[in-house]
Amino acid sequence: MKINFVEPALPKTGSLVVGILEDRELTPTAADVDRQCGGALKRAMEFSRFRGKREQTLDVLVPQGLAIGRIVLLGLGKAAELDEGKAEAAGGVAVAHLNRVGEKTATIAIDKLTGSKLAAAAIAARVALGATLRAYRFDKYKTKEEKDKKPTLTNLHVAVADQAGAERAYRPLEKVAEGVFFTRDLVSEPANIIYPETLAKAAKKLEKLGVDVEVLDEKQMAKLGMGALIGVGQGSARPPRLVIMQWHGAAKSKKPVAFIGKGITFDTGGISIKPAANMEDMKWDMGGSGVVIGLMRALAGRKAKVNAIGVVALAENMPSGTAQRPGDIVTSMSGQTIEVINTDAEGRLVLADALWYTQDRFKPQFMVDLATLTGAIIISLGSEHAGLFSNDDKLAERLSAAGKETGELLWRLPLAEAYDKDINSDAADMKNVGSGRGAGSITAAQFLQRFVNKVPWAHLDIAGTTWSKKDTATVPKGATAFGLRLLDRFVQEHYEGK
Repeated sequence: MKINFVEPALPKTGSLVVGILEDRELTPTAADVDRQCGGALKRAMEFSRFRGKREQTLDVLVPQGLAIGRIVLLGLGKAAELDEGKAEAAGGVAVAHLNRVGEKTATIAIDKLTGSKLAAAAIAARVALGATLRAYRFDKYKTKEEKDKKPTLTNLHVAVADQAGAERAYRPLEKVAEGVFFTRDLVSEPANIIYPETLAKAAKKLEKLGVDVEVLDEKQMAKLGMGALIGVGQGSARPPRLVIMQWHGAAKSKKPVAFIGKGITFDTGGISIKPAANMEDMKWDMGGSGVVIGLMRALAGRKAKVNAIGVVALAENMPSGTAQRPGDIVTSMSGQTIEVINTDAEGRLVLADALWYTQDRFKPQFMVDLATLTGAIIISLGSEHAGLFSNDDKLAERLSAAGKETGELLWRLPLAEAYDKDINSDAADMKNVGSGRGAGSITAAQFLQRFVNKVPWAHLDIAGTTWSKKDTATVPKGATAFGLRLLDRFVQEHYEGK
């Protein structure tokens, strides 16, 4: 779908989308169109349940004399509450509706709304972003599909008086959307296509954008002492990899910010094997690494004025004659020893070496890791929030605020000495799970904290938010890329040019 910004004018083809505020209050463009249609918009609302609430839509038959084929009323809610996220949702809802009715070309009219804090150009840019995000599809393996299920919309015009301002605002957002799409593509791929070596190759594509990319193989990792990461991958015919991405957007003297991703490209659970039901979902156990790779693409794409490090630990967790066993003891890069009680608690093992490597080599301002780490976080928070754990209140507050601004919500959970004691081992420095079923997400975070070496750090458990089982306004069913936009906003607001 192609998006462009155009001057406000009644289009001569396709559909026209006009905004309606709550309680059926017409926006300026809607009022003008209503006059040209002899009051058709108001009459249509009177004989419907449409009230102008957020994300409501209503099709109106176009009277003779107008060239357009359809007028779509789009509910915006209250003008005072129209923020960036709601504007994005409006764009996404519009695109979904237009595809549902089979439209090929459409124009969305954007007005300056009295009471809204957003300028018309900012609204236009955010509507365009929401439309772009909602238009995503992963259908490369479909050879047959019913015509009424295929998207039809190929051209979307966003009509706004300040075209130049809208285009300026949208340009960096478009680069973030490209990062989101890259992540969604990676997470959607099956495990026979994406495995450690091919995921590392995908990361190498970022070199075209100026990102420095290194790939460490198992021999190099063994030389560094990464026994925890190597142990997870030893049961697979696909060898593990560690990928290091560097974006240099600021002066060399500026300490980098660092993001670390769990990249288990398929998780059977290993010897502690998972139940067969729904195991196919474990292709997206590399969701954290997908977000980190996509984030690096977004930062490089929009030329972010920051030095950023992305590190992803890639392995496939398989059962075999060479697989890690429950009871094995491995030595991590930090020198700390780990008793592997459950081989299905593997994500924290690969992150242990990745976190230590990152802080040891790069001395970053902070580290944020993302991982589909625990099923327990889904029990706690469902799919509405990701879990947030941190050793630094300021870092946690900034991340939470960025989450609210982008709609990628976080909920902070505790870290405490009592939980930490629960992973002490009689045979090694620690074990990779707690002693019981309680507080599983917290004990996993406590495990990771042992490898951050006092660097400001946050852990985002995105197990419940990486994949959506239903369509939302800006996220089609499937891979979400949750965390990418949150972290891009977080970096932009607090670390660029500073």
